[in-house]
Amino acid sequence: MKIKAIRMFDHGFMNQQFAFGGEEGKEKFDEQVIYRSSLQNFLIDTGSEVILVDTGFTSEFKEPEKKLGALLYMGEKINAYEDALAALGYKPEQVTKILITHKHPDHTGALQLFPQAQVYISSEDADAMSLEGDNIVRAEYADGPYHNFSKAQRIAEGIWFIEAKGHTKGNSIVVAESEGLFYMMHGDVTYCDAALKANKLSIVMEDAAAARETLDNVRAFVKDNPTVYLSTHCPEGYENLEMKRVMKL
Repeated sequence: MKIKAIRMFDHGFMNQQFAFGGEEGKEKFDEQVIYRSSLQNFLIDTGSEVILVDTGFTSEFKEPEKKLGALLYMGEKINAYEDALAALGYKPEQVTKILITHKHPDHTGALQLFPQAQVYISSEDADAMSLEGDNIVRAEYADGPYHNFSKAQRIAEGIWFIEAKGHTKGNSIVVAESEGLFYMMHGDVTYCDAALKANKLSIVMEDAAAARETLDNVRAFVKDNPTVYLSTHCPEGYENLEMKRVMKL
C-alpha cells in the first residue's frame, strides 16, 4: 500500500482563535498566535485500486487573497487538484473509489473529474450536496465498531471509513493500516496538529456535542495506536506522511 499527498496550497496561516475557539469562544485565544496552513488531500494505492480521500479544488477555483488579520489564509497555490494528481503519475480513469470525509468544497470540488469512481459519503452530506447517481454510495457504517469508534465500514483490505460527526452532520474519517501504522485522514476534525495536541476544536462545526465526542475518540485512538495523523489544512499533513511520523499526545 502506498499513501500519497495531493498538494494544492502551501505557505498559508491560521490564527489560534480560528483553530482553538470552537468551544470556549474566539475571545479566549490570541489572534496573534499563528499556525502554518496548507491544503492537501490524499491518495491510497493498494496495488489493485487507486482510492482518493477527498477531492480538492479544480483549476477553475479562484484562490482567496492574503489579508492581514484573516482567521485563515489557505496559502499560495501550488497546483489545481487535477494537476497535482497528474504530478503523482495518476490519471482520473485509474481511480476506483473516492472517500469523502465531508461536503465542503475543498474536499469535494473535483468530484466531477471522476464519473466512473464509486463515491462513498455519509447520507447527511450526500443529501446536503444533492448527490445522485449509481456511483454515489451512501455509507451505512455497517461493519460494526473499529477500535473505539462505534460505526465503521470496510472499504478494502486495511481501509476503513468511520463515522465521525461534528464538523459536519455527516462527517467521516478514513484510516488505512499499513506496516504496523495507522494512517488517519481525518478531514477537518482539527485544522492544525497543535489543536489535536491541545484538545481544541475549531470554530467550524455543525454539531458541537458530536464534534467533541469525535475529537475525544480520535485522541483516544491516537494514544492507543501508532497513528500517522494526516491533516488537510496544515503542512504537518504531508510532513507526517513523508516521515511516517507517529503522533504523540
